[in-house]
Amino acid sequence: MGGNKHSHRYGGRDERSRRQQRERAYRRNRSAAGEEVAIERVPPEEGCRLIRVYVEGYEDVAFWRGVFDDYESDRFTFEISVPLRDDLAKGKKVVLGMADGSDRDTMLCVDSDFDYLFADQTEASRRINGTPNIFHTYAYATENYQCYAPSLHNICVKATKNDTRIFDFERFFEEYSRTIYPLFVWYAYSAQIDTPRIFTLIDFKSSVKLNYLEVENNGADTLAWLAKHVERRLRTLQEQHPEVETQFPAFERTLAERGVRPENTYLFMQGHTLLDNVVMPVLDAVCGRLRNLSVARINGSDRHGVALVNEQSNYNNALQDVRDVLQFNENYKECFLYRKLKADIERYLASLSGGRRRTSSY
Repeated sequence: MGGNKHSHRYGGRDERSRRQQRERAYRRNRSAAGEEVAIERVPPEEGCRLIRVYVEGYEDVAFWRGVFDDYESDRFTFEISVPLRDDLAKGKKVVLGMADGSDRDTMLCVDSDFDYLFADQTEASRRINGTPNIFHTYAYATENYQCYAPSLHNICVKATKNDTRIFDFERFFEEYSRTIYPLFVWYAYSAQIDTPRIFTLIDFKSSVKLNYLEVENNGADTLAWLAKHVERRLRTLQEQHPEVETQFPAFERTLAERGVRPENTYLFMQGHTLLDNVVMPVLDAVCGRLRNLSVARINGSDRHGVALVNEQSNYNNALQDVRDVLQFNENYKECFLYRKLKADIERYLASLSGGRRRTSSY
């Protein structure tokens, strides 16, 4: 999949454009024929197979649409939705429960949570890994992809319209990950043995969240504060459960086999905790500085009076809410975990085509 990462079989943006043209033409023809144009599914082209993709919740539709856009072609088109139930029930259990009654033209897509890391040691993990048409994120959740560190500078640029690099997100999140890794092991292990009281999600959240970010020195002061907080929590856990750590060497080997490294821990932690309690405080701080830089440049310009006011207004009107920008972030497709998901999808689509499609090894 080098270069253009999709073979000629998958049209990506070109196919998406053709699909939109077909939809407009279909509705124009209906209207010209005097038919009332109702809201309904536009039929796929002859020979094009409709694949229904079911996801956990409304907030997941956009993420998985971005995934399957890359596989739209003259052979496959995809419709992403939450489960279509009269009681409107949603969630991971509901989606997984659809597996038994689904056909091959149905794909079920869920967050991995810890199921990937636990390597068939739980019922949900065995079901996900053993069912061909169930696909999971590999990262903990879709939010972890949206918070992919190499993409965060672009998020700031889109939100602030300022491309000045004042912060190294990749280096910061590597250091953040190394700092919280020991607590992540405690939390993940307590979840695997189904004894969350050892280290609850609430306790994990409070231990790894960032209350602020000092942008100077790439957040070094903030990370030093966090390290002290983590160390205190570790001492408490070690005192309360001295026997637990004896199991960690084997558990950490299992985590390492699944791709967990101290420097990429953030990809495997609970997604909402990462988004709300870590990434958003960082983005808010960095974007605040970038906006201030832009305003200072405008105010220090040669413009005065109405011209200056108009320039300030133009800039403010161009700004976007950083959370909104982050929600539609799709610049995560070079993440090694996404490549695993990509390979799974391509393998499944090849099986639907009755042939084998070679995928790259990573």
